[in-house]
Amino acid sequence: MKCIALDMDGTLLGHSHEVEVEEADAIRFARKQGTEVVICTGRSRKEALLPIEKAGLSLPMICVNGAQTWSEDGELLSAVHLETDQFRSVESILTELDIYFEVYATSGNYTTDADKAVSVFIDLLSSFQGKDSDYEQIKKAAQKRINEGSVHIVDDYQDVIGNEGEGFLKVLAFSFDDHKLQKARELLDDIEELAVSSSGKGNLEITNVKAQKGFALAEFVQNKGITLEDTMAVGDNYNDVSMFTLAGKAVAMGNADDTVKSKADEVTLTNDEHGVAHAILNALNVSEKA
Repeated sequence: MKCIALDMDGTLLGHSHEVEVEEADAIRFARKQGTEVVICTGRSRKEALLPIEKAGLSLPMICVNGAQTWSEDGELLSAVHLETDQFRSVESILTELDIYFEVYATSGNYTTDADKAVSVFIDLLSSFQGKDSDYEQIKKAAQKRINEGSVHIVDDYQDVIGNEGEGFLKVLAFSFDDHKLQKARELLDDIEELAVSSSGKGNLEITNVKAQKGFALAEFVQNKGITLEDTMAVGDNYNDVSMFTLAGKAVAMGNADDTVKSKADEVTLTNDEHGVAHAILNALNVSEKA
């Protein structure tokens, strides 16, 4: 394989939300063999950099589900925005259904409801961590998003999009009401040139149809002189399927649901069993790093 594309949450990152030593070592090993490694995530670059840099890695990134592509040195290579009319239609549908959402924009992430931003994040982390969750720690992490400016508070999203050079990259909607999410998806599917996917239980990720991981990965490898046939994509959720469809080798995580697994060529171990390291070394035809 000449290129390996890695999703982050549920894939490269385990329940610790960090890049474990085994994964970091496998990535370094792959790069020493001349294999390009690119992160493909629903996160913004700011959110993605934290665990990557903590692991001592420096990698090119496809962020916000393919809406932005960044070089290893932090240069923005491409960006695909939601059209203003698209966003207004999305905003209207989600508001009418009383579904909380945040907006990923060129200048950062935004919410119009700070209290909801905290409570929703607490619910999501508690659900993800299950019985092992520490409520007080989760609450601190949720509040930290607001206090440290990971999510900016605005009165109206239109105040953001009116700024020069600004653009909306993704709308991230949250609800544990499956009926509401299904209804929202049905209505959103009627909007032209819109892509609706999910990166986990209880959310919808909404972008311009051209802002998908698969399309961004295809452009990335083409610019590197690499074919898709020589590319492996590793992921765990529905927003990874567009990569699976195009990559020469698609690998689903052991923790992915059965529908996602059915879209892959093979299934590796779970994210807490070092499934990414296992997939990388298998792709390079080695059982252990020399």
